[in-house]
Amino acid sequence: MSTYTVVLFSEDDAVREQVLFALGRHPAKDVELVYIEATTGDEAVKAIEDHYVDLAIFDGEAQPTGGAGLARQLKFELNDCPPIIVLIRRAVDEWIARWSLAEGTLLLPLDPLTTGRTVVDLLRATAVDAVDAQNAVDVPAPHQ
Repeated sequence: MSTYTVVLFSEDDAVREQVLFALGRHPAKDVELVYIEATTGDEAVKAIEDHYVDLAIFDGEAQPTGGAGLARQLKFELNDCPPIIVLIRRAVDEWIARWSLAEGTLLLPLDPLTTGRTVVDLLRATAVDAVDAQNAVDVPAPHQ
């Protein structure tokens, strides 16, 4: 079983509870999630800077710091920024998540099946990318 650390940012208790309920601790039989909850943008940034984080889930409409803006900021400022999913309330707001450079979006209210699949697929893809990067070998260009 693989254990992943997830930063969950929303100032709204109900939004955080909805994510926790939709995902639980085991969204797949081989995946365990450990959550770090953040109620402010500053707490979310500190959690990402202070811990190894596999995934961040940000409320796109959090106030006063919105999750989409925070995601974009972190993508530019952190060399090892974890993948980010932005929660949106309207499907037409998906462009905001794309602008934020987030790797995914989830529409509130959350569908547990879609939420679990989105999170697990992203975590697995990121883990495979990390292994591939570690195994990559620089091959010199052929002499001409």
